[in-house]
Amino acid sequence: MAPAPNTGTQLKPGLDGSLGTSLQGDVEIVEVGREEMNAWKRGFTPQAEIWNGRLAMLGLSVGLGVLILGRLVASLTAA
Repeated sequence: MAPAPNTGTQLKPGLDGSLGTSLQGDVEIVEVGREEMNAWKRGFTPQAEIWNGRLAMLGLSVGLGVLILGRLVASLTAA
């Protein structure tokens, strides 16, 4: 099996001194702190997607809990 071709990805130091990867020229991946990812920002941002996922999981959990409790109560009253 032949090795993968070199795509020209280079390691460059990020803003905090850690190594990030440079993709397609000037785009640089830099790790973001926990405070920034938990910030409440509107629009199409990574923070909004994180909160969207959290709230969706909360809604699914509450809905499933209500369904299970409803069936449990219905089976106890029928017996």
